[in-house]
Amino acid sequence: MNVLIKSRTFLATAAATSLLFFSTTASAFADDEARRAILELREQVRQMTEQNQQARLQLADRIETLQQEVASLRGQIERMRFELDVKDGRGLGLNQDTPQVSNPQEQAAFDQAMNFFRAGQYQEAAESFGTFANNYPNSQLSADARFYRGSSLYASKSFGPAVTELQAMEQNHPEHARAPDALLIVAAAQIEQNNLSGARDTLQRIVEKYPQSNAAQTAQERLKLLQ
Repeated sequence: MNVLIKSRTFLATAAATSLLFFSTTASAFADDEARRAILELREQVRQMTEQNQQARLQLADRIETLQQEVASLRGQIERMRFELDVKDGRGLGLNQDTPQVSNPQEQAAFDQAMNFFRAGQYQEAAESFGTFANNYPNSQLSADARFYRGSSLYASKSFGPAVTELQAMEQNHPEHARAPDALLIVAAAQIEQNNLSGARDTLQRIVEKYPQSNAAQTAQERLKLLQ
């Protein structure tokens, strides 16, 4: 009888021990599976995050490229408008009176440069206006010469020098009738250089400093296009 009881006790203990072992093993196995699942999930999240970042960078690059292409097209349109205005005498102050000077040689030098400009010979015009400015620094036509030299440089696609020349003209002669138009050409040159921020600042300067000028209305229209 005692042997039977002991045998049953042993079997019960063995069974309990087995259940505990298998329960512990199963729990450990489940924990390992859970850990692997978590690691796999983290890896998937990391890969998706990297892919999203790459996609965002590619999208940002594409947007920047498109903005540059649009700016280039706007610059080309501005230059075409400029050349048309020169040919038919609109804009750029071409219909404004240019003061006459008493010195015949001085007047002849300016007229020769203007003839180059009106003929579309912009490189020759830029050189001639530059020579005029050097030879007659105190001339009544000094501001006009700087304006047309800058305009000639712009038409020749020398955008950096055009910006420098026309900004100096406007700063030194802010009361001149062509000063607002000088800044319009500055903005057009800045667009050609993909300097859209600079172009917006220049156009805003026209609106604020020369609100009653025809250039201010044009500047407002171009600001809307650059938004």
